[in-house]
Formats: sequence, structure tokens, C-alpha cells
Amino acid sequence: MDTTQELAAFLRTRRERLDPDDFGLPSRRQSRRTPGLRREEVAELAGVSIDYIVRLEQARGLRPSASVVEALSRALRLAPDERAYLFNLTQQRPRNAGEPATAAAPPLAGLVADLSPLPAMLMNHRYDILAWNREMAKLLLDFDTLPPVQRNAMWLCLAHPEVCELYVDRERVVREGIAHLRAAWAAHPEDQALTDLITECSIRNKEFARLWAERDVNVNGRGHKVMRHPGAGVIAVHFEVLTPLQDPDQRLMICRAADDESQMALDRLYAR
Repeated sequence: MDTTQELAAFLRTRRERLDPDDFGLPSRRQSRRTPGLRREEVAELAGVSIDYIVRLEQARGLRPSASVVEALSRALRLAPDERAYLFNLTQQRPRNAGEPATAAAPPLAGLVADLSPLPAMLMNHRYDILAWNREMAKLLLDFDTLPPVQRNAMWLCLAHPEVCELYVDRERVVREGIAHLRAAWAAHPEDQALTDLITECSIRNKEFARLWAERDVNVNGRGHKVMRHPGAGVIAVHFEVLTPLQDPDQRLMICRAADDESQMALDRLYAR
């Protein structure tokens, strides 16, 4: 499929489905030969020239910038999936739409609970912990005992005494977490809370400042961690991090025992 031709056809069909009445424009149906908005009306709404819209709809080889694609998305009132499609067609990278998740989506919170006995928790892109099940609280920490501002996986690894002593290879865990935060920071430059978290950690923690300066970037959605749990001994787990399509700023982390000995240790821990 020719993406230039598809871009032209997509823009035309999205324009033609719009109702002038929804924009407060005079309908003048008797003078409108085709349905939807006129090209000049879309051009005005998007802040571009009429000629630019004409050339786009005629597939004349233009490649709109990200800012123009965003303006067209707003002018055409595209749904989130349509907006993503338009950015893909133009090979541009969209800015993140909407506010970062600060609370668990109810269906996802229910899923976290239903995943028992597998330890599971829900986080956002900056590692804020939004929901967890009983098994994850037993494995890591009773998050209910913490004020919400401290329910952040990165902060816990750096500053909470119990969590600092939990991981056998703690530096690798912290390094991977910082590499994820750097990727999240680049993807969410508008997230002041994330910037504040990075700044505070850099000032207050020398280890974080040293590793942040190395500029490693990695989004680790699958891995292996070994913990030395004070109540159950050594526990090795595999983990998967899944991103729901409907709530892309939320990450579902699911752990499972990496071997029989670790499963036995988890069983003892849960039975306490």
C-alpha cells in the first residue's frame, strides 16, 4: 500500500464525515456539493494554507511535520486510534495525549487482584505504584503502610531500608530502573512530576546521580530478579511487564517463581 495515497484518502474521508453544524459553520447545504467540511475550512481550523490541504489530499508527496499532524488531528476531531494512525502514516512521533495515569483504571485494578496467587502490581511510566495484590505486598512491601507520595518503585529501591536490602543484585536493578526512567523522561517531556522525581533523586542520592550521568536507555519489559527475603529466604522470579491498549500509560507487572525452590519459598511466604 502506498502510504502517500493512503494519507490523502484518509484525510479526505475524515474531512467529509464532519458536520459543519458541529463547528458552528453555516450549513449552506444547497451550496455544498460534497458532504463534510470544505478544504478551506479544515485549513483554517488547522492553521495551514488551503494549498497545503489540497496537495496533501492529492498525494503530492508532502510529509507533514509532527506539529502539523497534531493540528490536523484536532481540526478533524480524530479519535485516539485515528490520531495514532495519522502519525504512523506520516512517520512522525506523536506527543503523548492526555495526562499521566495517577490512579489505577478499575478494570486493571480488578485484574491485578484476580492474578493471585501470582504477585502483580500496576505502575505508570514514572514507576508510581497504582495497584497491587496481596502476594506482591508479601513479596516486596506492604504499600498500604506508605504515604502515596512514597509509593514509587524507583524511590523505594533508593531510599527504603527494607527494599534496599531485598535485591541480591541491587545495582543492576537500580541501573535498569534508571535506564527506564531516562526513556520515559524523553517520551514525556511535559511530565513535571517525573522531572521533579529525577531531580530530587539526583540531588539526594549519589548512586542515582552517577548512573543517570551514564545515560543508559532501556525499557525492560521482561527479566529476572533474585531477592533475599527476610521471611522466606532466597527467591528468584521471572517478571513480565504488559501495556494495556486501552490504558497505555499503565504497566502491569506480573511475577512468577523462576524455579521449584523459589516457588516453595513463595508458598511459605503466602501461608504466613
